[in-house]
Amino acid sequence: MKTLVELEKKINSELTTKINKSEINHDQLYLEIDKEDIIDVTLFLKTNKDTKFRQLIDITAVDYPEQSQRFKLVYLFLSHEFNQRIIVTYKVNENEIINSLTSIFPAANWMEREVFDMYGINFKDHPDLRRILTDYGFEGHPLRKDFPLTGHTEVRYSEDKKKVVNEPVKLEQNYRNFDYESPWEGTNYIKEQTDTNDKKN
Repeated sequence: MKTLVELEKKINSELTTKINKSEINHDQLYLEIDKEDIIDVTLFLKTNKDTKFRQLIDITAVDYPEQSQRFKLVYLFLSHEFNQRIIVTYKVNENEIINSLTSIFPAANWMEREVFDMYGINFKDHPDLRRILTDYGFEGHPLRKDFPLTGHTEVRYSEDKKKVVNEPVKLEQNYRNFDYESPWEGTNYIKEQTDTNDKKN
């Protein structure tokens, strides 16, 4: 298609019942669909002679833990022939299983594994759905908003055992108690030490 406006009209006319919302922003077309329609919409975008979105750039997700449909899946496609980009999104609940795009775009394999690893979203008919960025036995999904910044476990070398150990994270409490006074005045524990020394002298 020559312009994004023409592309938007074409997609809306061909996929009338499958497009919930469309808009053009930042020289890209954004489409909102239902999760059941991802295969049909992707096939149309890739194979139609007026669209030709033949490259899958990325698949990712956004976590909204306060919403009933917790995750938004985001797909980025590129048409080299028309030099256009399109972003397709839909929302899913936390434990839903969604369709894999590996049969249409083999490159989706690792992208979907990354989404599975980071967010815990499962893909139906994926040929090899397992973690890709974290280690074996890793607990949780690091890009979820409720995942602790320090993680659940840490890997370190134990001098006593003379080997690498995997153990629960332990934070020293004195690094967690912050006061927000002026750094020029000094923190409370320094003031207390100074007052004690002054009294001794």
